[in-house]
Amino acid sequence: MSLYQELPRPLKVLHVYRTYFPDTQGGGEEVIHQVCLNTRRLGVESRVFALSPTPSEAPIHREEADVFQVKRHVEIASCGMSLSALAPFRRQAAWADVLHYHFPWPFGDLLHLAGGDLTKKPTVITYHSDIVRQKALYALYRPLMRQFLRRVDRIIATSPNYLENSPLLQAYRDRVQVIPIGLNDNQYARPSDESVAAYRRQYGNDFLFFVGVLRYYKGLNYLLEAASATRANIVIAGAGPEEHSLKAYARDRGLRNVHLVGRISDADKMALLAACRALVFPSHLPSEAFGISLVEAAMMAKPMISCEIGTGTSYVNIDRHTGLVIEPANPAQLAQAMNTLVDNEALAREWGQNARWRYETLFTGEAMGRQYAALYQSLAAIASTRG
Repeated sequence: MSLYQELPRPLKVLHVYRTYFPDTQGGGEEVIHQVCLNTRRLGVESRVFALSPTPSEAPIHREEADVFQVKRHVEIASCGMSLSALAPFRRQAAWADVLHYHFPWPFGDLLHLAGGDLTKKPTVITYHSDIVRQKALYALYRPLMRQFLRRVDRIIATSPNYLENSPLLQAYRDRVQVIPIGLNDNQYARPSDESVAAYRRQYGNDFLFFVGVLRYYKGLNYLLEAASATRANIVIAGAGPEEHSLKAYARDRGLRNVHLVGRISDADKMALLAACRALVFPSHLPSEAFGISLVEAAMMAKPMISCEIGTGTSYVNIDRHTGLVIEPANPAQLAQAMNTLVDNEALAREWGQNARWRYETLFTGEAMGRQYAALYQSLAAIASTRG
């Protein structure tokens, strides 16, 4: 029975974010994808409003939602902005019962505050990350951000760890709810035995794997520093701003056990996850609020190596139960952790099974969808009390 059987029509939710598929592939995009997909089964109709350097004139029809794009005219410190977004945003917001913003995106705050009567719509924010790096710009943005956050109805933290350790979330704690990010394993293609065997022939049975956007906070420079003391191959998949410098570092130091393979397909990602000994996830700054790659590894029953940075990474990966949690920015500890799993296949298998159990308990897409659908329904009730 649908959660919304008693409603005359599905709830309509507009997701607002700086970018989305098919333009980019990152953690924020995947969260939106999973929320839309897993609430659709419960009576929620979703749309996504995003900027694009080459916007489609017509809506992009995807399985989880229709995507409405407007032109991105400029980008400053990863904040895309548009001179033509306000009118299209108002049209989409007028369609919606609930507005769902994905934070941080300062231009999204501005869109909401410029929305006039649309600001009376029920609103929720999924809080993806603190602003860590752009200190000077953050000081300029803070008044706008505070005005925006004061007006929203609910703020979603993706882990209890991040709620406890984020000063900004603590300031709005009375409106914060924790909903962990979840993934559907039946949405992922199962790799063939042949593809897994091929990667093991190429990299060995005990290689370590990283996958993600190559950004400054991913700690990949520390991973490369640790590589020379690691007794296995390390495969790094993904593209991003740090790609050139990482390749130069590996080349200049002759790191023959490091393989930067660039952006890969979903099929190759799953085959590499199935073939590897463990996922290594060395993010060293709290810009890494959760780590979807960790959930993917847990889903595939793989142990993990991550850093204690006070965020959801240590909610997904429990030290000496699903993997190892080490100090951030510590190449020596990172090398030791990788060698521990390289040298002990039985331990890696045990922790991987524990990770799978934790995934089934806390991080399925179905569980996340139920919580968001219930939240949308409760927020939609607010609309009847507003003039």
